[in-house]
Amino acid sequence: MGTIAQAELYYLINEAGARGERVVVATVAHTRGSTPQRRGAKMLFFENGEVAGTVGGGCIEAEVWAEAREALRSGTPMLHQFQLTADEASEEGMVCGGTMEIFIDVWKP
Repeated sequence: MGTIAQAELYYLINEAGARGERVVVATVAHTRGSTPQRRGAKMLFFENGEVAGTVGGGCIEAEVWAEAREALRSGTPMLHQFQLTADEASEEGMVCGGTMEIFIDVWKP
């Protein structure tokens, strides 16, 4: 799964809105050090469980997915910080070592 083109992003959000579904848009807002994606990378999470795009991979996406599910439930956007520092990276088998801030926003129909 790669980054998502802006035209496709808005097309998918529009389709979900037409179905009456909320969508969570996760955007890499800031990075420091080595990270799997750059600022601006986006990932969409749909109420039916489908996803599009990527904000990283592995455990970062698992953590973002968990926050996205909570945002779908609560309807509340929030900025989250994820550590990919050496200690966490070695425990999880990651190689990045940086930090990422990801803004999780809820788009309502």
